[in-house]
Amino acid sequence: MRRRKLLFATYNTGGLEGAFSYAVDLAGTLGKDLCVLLVNEKSVSEKFDDLMAAVSFAEESTQAAAREMMAEEYARADATKDKELVLIMNKCRMAGVELEVYTAHMKIVPAINGFIKRDPGVDMVLLGPTVTDARAVSARELKKLVSSVSKPVVTMAKHGFAT
Repeated sequence: MRRRKLLFATYNTGGLEGAFSYAVDLAGTLGKDLCVLLVNEKSVSEKFDDLMAAVSFAEESTQAAAREMMAEEYARADATKDKELVLIMNKCRMAGVELEVYTAHMKIVPAINGFIKRDPGVDMVLLGPTVTDARAVSARELKKLVSSVSKPVVTMAKHGFAT
């Protein structure tokens, strides 16, 4: 029987070792495997560029290439290229936690919803501090996520320092 999973969703901005460490520790404590979803939101200009490229492919009657360009699918991250992920992989191995790393190129709320629909083994969603800091996700989006996921959603925040 496969172990249940903890989904750790965060923006792929680097410098996330502390948040990953917490996610690994939590997964180990709960006896769950860890799925990491690294979200890369595209800017409006990048989306426009992609759309224009897809339109030009469609005009050239290569509709399959256009569909492939516009598809917002999940892809396995190439963890061997990212030193930070290699450290996390080693920590997971030492903690006895299985690790799966995915990337998504879309807004974070639809990315999480889509991932959970695709993988029903997820028991809990853990939002990294990059999601909740600096109002990256509005309260309205967070409420929509909590109501649509039907899994516990836990948010993380960076430690504040007293001045």
